[in-house]
Amino acid sequence: MDALVTSGLTRRFGQRTAVGDLSLSVKEGDVYGFLGPNGAGKTTAIRCILGLIRPSSGEVTVFGERDPIRQRAFVGAMVETPAFHRWMTAEDNLARAAAFSGIEKSRIAPALERVGLTGRGRDRVGSYSLGMRQRLGIARALLSKPKLLILDEPTNGLDPRGMKEVRDLLATLARDEGITIFISSHLLAEVEQLCTRVGILEHGRLIAEGTPAALAGRQQVAEIGATDREALQAALEKMSIPVLSDGEQGRLRISLASLSAADLNRHLLDAGVQVNALIPGGRSLEDLFLSLTSEELS
Repeated sequence: MDALVTSGLTRRFGQRTAVGDLSLSVKEGDVYGFLGPNGAGKTTAIRCILGLIRPSSGEVTVFGERDPIRQRAFVGAMVETPAFHRWMTAEDNLARAAAFSGIEKSRIAPALERVGLTGRGRDRVGSYSLGMRQRLGIARALLSKPKLLILDEPTNGLDPRGMKEVRDLLATLARDEGITIFISSHLLAEVEQLCTRVGILEHGRLIAEGTPAALAGRQQVAEIGATDREALQAALEKMSIPVLSDGEQGRLRISLASLSAADLNRHLLDAGVQVNALIPGGRSLEDLFLSLTSEELS
């Protein structure tokens, strides 16, 4: 069964289209990574999916349910940086959330344990670090025992150990408990390790979707260097060869697309560019992301 389906989801603010004709499907059991640069519309799309804002058009289906109110029974969510009453303890914050949603208090201790906050439940949230508040936000999202967990930047503010703990937690929830996870993130390496499928959003539109391996396989990259770097950059621009980033030792990391390294070298020599290094490289989701999007990560 599809856990989440959006069909033509669109949200406009005046003349600006924040999300345009977004159609995606998340299968039950997926860990789906939702990627995009700043201003791509990820958080707006998530707010529309959760019913926090009304879409201008389109439809959202959660486990076959189209009614936004009844959908909530299936979903736990954390959108952006979670907000809590800082003068209250973590347990009291979760008790307040549980009471508001008609959830038994007995679920609070297990939720805190699952996110590694056992022993800190009676501390005031004002004493928590940002990373601890992120984990508390995940605990709150788990209180309802959701079938679909929607998380917006869940590793924000965490150190490498904390990131691994959250990644392991989410992998366990998906593998052992069958929870479907929809996660937006700017940490591409994390997404490659965790997610079974990925969608890339730009200017509110889905521009690529598939498994991380399949998407990365679309992108052949290389590092190239020349005696005259400016002449090299000008020649690459004229050939519409995208520069992904700076490489090692002054080289440029480029996308070869369908062009072979040998053909590229020949074209550059014909253009009068003296190539002194051309090193075919591996493929990664980051390379594809950089070649498809033009703005910084978010």
